[in-house]
Formats: sequence, C-alpha cells, structure tokens
Amino acid sequence: MAVKDLTANEFNDVVAVPEKLLVIDFWASWCGPCKMLSPVIDALSEEMTDIEFYKVNVDDERALASHFGVSSIPTVVMIKDKQIVNQFVGYADKATVRNRIEECK
Repeated sequence: MAVKDLTANEFNDVVAVPEKLLVIDFWASWCGPCKMLSPVIDALSEEMTDIEFYKVNVDDERALASHFGVSSIPTVVMIKDKQIVNQFVGYADKATVRNRIEECK
C-alpha cells in the first residue's frame, strides 16, 4: 500500500477509523534525514499492508505539525484508536522502524 499525503482537512476522518494503526511521517523537502527516512517508510508501507502510512509536509501543513508538537523532523507518530501510541524523531533504519511499529500493533 502506498504512502498517502495527509492534510489537516483529512486528519479527523483518517484517525476516526477504530483499531487501525496509522504511521505518520512529518517531513520537509529540504531535510536531509527526511530524505533518508522516506524510502524506509515507503518500503514498509508496501510490506506492512495492514497499516496505513501517511506523510505530512510540515511546510504545507504547519497547523497539523503544531498539533503534534513537531519541532524537529523527521518525526514519526503512530496513532491507534485516536491516541498516540509511539513516536520518534530522526532517522532510523528499516529494522528499527519496523520494530517500533510492531510494538504498537
């Protein structure tokens, strides 16, 4: 399943789905670590099809980034049942990101 872009207008509808784990990658085009993390998130979205993956461009969606208190990027937030169940800041390799996601299932 491909990673989808997420906007503030879509956010409430996306998180309203109960029991579905969401992984949201907050990023910017000028961010080096974001560029390194992006292929990791893309690959995991293809492998972990039971999870919904989203990307939020912090330059375009400042309000949404602010809502999550994003002050450094990349920031990855995992949400289940409308609650943040895990998050991390910075680059992580594929195995580490997969493990963090698996902990939230």
